[in-house]
Amino acid sequence: MLGGGTRRSPLRILTWHVHGSYLYYLSQLPYLFYVPVKPGRPEGYGGRRGGRSWPANLCEVDADKVCNLALDAVVFQSPRPYEHDQYELLTAAQRALPQIYIEHDPPRGHPTDTRHIVDDPTVLLVHVTHFNALMWDNGRTPVHVIRHGVAVTPHVRYTGEIARGLVVVNDLPKRGRRLGCDVFEYARRRVPLDLVGMGSEALGGLGEIAADELPGLMARYRFFFNPIRYTSLGLAVCEAMAAGVPVVGLATTEMPCVIRNGVSGYIYTDMEQAVRRMRELLARPDRAKALGEGARRRASLLFSLTRFARDWDLALAAAAQLRTPYNEKIAAGGLNEQADCAYK
Repeated sequence: MLGGGTRRSPLRILTWHVHGSYLYYLSQLPYLFYVPVKPGRPEGYGGRRGGRSWPANLCEVDADKVCNLALDAVVFQSPRPYEHDQYELLTAAQRALPQIYIEHDPPRGHPTDTRHIVDDPTVLLVHVTHFNALMWDNGRTPVHVIRHGVAVTPHVRYTGEIARGLVVVNDLPKRGRRLGCDVFEYARRRVPLDLVGMGSEALGGLGEIAADELPGLMARYRFFFNPIRYTSLGLAVCEAMAAGVPVVGLATTEMPCVIRNGVSGYIYTDMEQAVRRMRELLARPDRAKALGEGARRRASLLFSLTRFARDWDLALAAAAQLRTPYNEKIAAGGLNEQADCAYK
């Protein structure tokens, strides 16, 4: 049992499908994940959909059967399940299990004075970047930071054969300045850029690319451009680096802690300098390749799945300690598991 007694292997964790790319890498860890689904698969209840080759340890369960699951922990990833849905789906015993809330974003309100919705010293709040942890007012809630973990298919190798930059942002026309729609348009008028992602056709982009195919596509472009002003470190940035693609972007949020100028790419708040560097990479494929190799080394240091798994082991153990008084009661509850799952 998590946090004491005889530990089952693997741990059984309930979570929700919120960010598909993050869920994919989370499901690479050696736990058994349950994701609830509802008819029509509304937001948060999409299960295994999303164009990924989901592993067998990510299991769908009807939302109305969640109450029958034997679980070790509950991991929230968005406000509604934490504030409302857990009281509809979970039994009192399940709600007493170790709980973790993954916060994927920096504050959307005031950048320094926004209080996080989790205000509970028995719940562990996991931020995905140190910038996010710094900016949120976390109050009395204990905090861990777990950087992203990514892996790229071994056969993917950087070639940079397409003398253009690649931008990967979903729904960029709708998400406006925060995601850098204007920054993208400014740069595109000065250097050749291609945009991929959901809704990108509205800006003349290439449309949505299957997640399994995206790293291979990235590796063919001369560089990756990240126009985002204010959000968490995008998994697409991490994947591009892991594929050996040099990154050009804005020196905001967590990016200065990840991209080193002249080593793994270039980041600036001066867009004219960013444009000059993009033109340099287009003119000098040898320079782009060298920076891409630096990006790959940096990614292997920061975003390895081995480190990601170790951090999650520590986080789950910490979450269990926060709820130690409940562990023996939950272990003796004898909850019955009823879910259709291929994982053995």
